[in-house]
Formats: sequence, structure tokens, C-alpha cells
Amino acid sequence: MSDVSDVFDYLDPQLVIFLDASSRDEVIGTLVDVIYKEGRLHDKSTFYNAIIEREKIVSTGVGMGTAIPHAKLSDCEGFFIAIGILSKGVDWQAIDRAPVRIVFMVGGPDGKQTEYLRLLSGLTSAIKDEGIRKKILSTKSKQEIVDLFRN
Repeated sequence: MSDVSDVFDYLDPQLVIFLDASSRDEVIGTLVDVIYKEGRLHDKSTFYNAIIEREKIVSTGVGMGTAIPHAKLSDCEGFFIAIGILSKGVDWQAIDRAPVRIVFMVGGPDGKQTEYLRLLSGLTSAIKDEGIRKKILSTKSKQEIVDLFRN
């Protein structure tokens, strides 16, 4: 098992957004737009569709008010994590049926399965900490969100 802190090397304050959305698809679309505008995607519709297709298999609402939508693309150069903090919970069909307020969208290159799984596992471990989830929801600064994970 890798050091969880490795995961947070992928965090960037430019990929942290606070939003007032009313649906899962609106959250996904907004996060994909931000990732695209920051130059992390060549084709935002392909990534958006990959995320939506992944959601059709099984919800990425992992419980505890958190979702981790994720997809890999062949033309993606490196891994990234975008974070959406929602002003109110949205239905994500999460395993615990709780509304989602924290979303970690993960993307990366196809063919790097070990690193991809390590990243998802590290995120899952971090969000199990209720204190971290509460701090995320009470923070209003993009940099503070990133620092929360790095420290």
C-alpha cells in the first residue's frame, strides 16, 4: 500500500470548486468544464461520457456524503483530481442513500491501472475521516482544501 500523501500530489487549487448544483449530472458537467478549462483534457465530451457510463455501471457515491466519479482516457497525459464542494446535497444514488456534498473527480491515462487504483484507494481512505469531511464542508478557500489533504 502506498503512502496516502502521494495521492494528494495531484491536487491543484485551480481544480477545486464550490458549487450550488441540483443534480448529479450538473455537478459532473461543471467539474468536467473546470478540468477542461485548466488544460487537463483534450476532449471534454469524451471524458464526460466516460464518467456518465461509469455511473451507469454502479454509482460512485461511496457513502458519507461523498462521491468519487472517475474515468481513464487514452489521450490523457497525467492523473488529476478535481474537487467539488456542494452547498446542498444532491442525490447520487450513493450506497448509503445519503445526499452527496463532496465530489472528487479523478481522471488519468489508460494503461496505468496500479497508479489509478492506488489513487482511488488513497482518496477512499482519506474521506473515511469524519473530521476531514467536516473541515472540507466548512472551508471556503480552494487553497485551504488542498492544504487540508497535504497536511
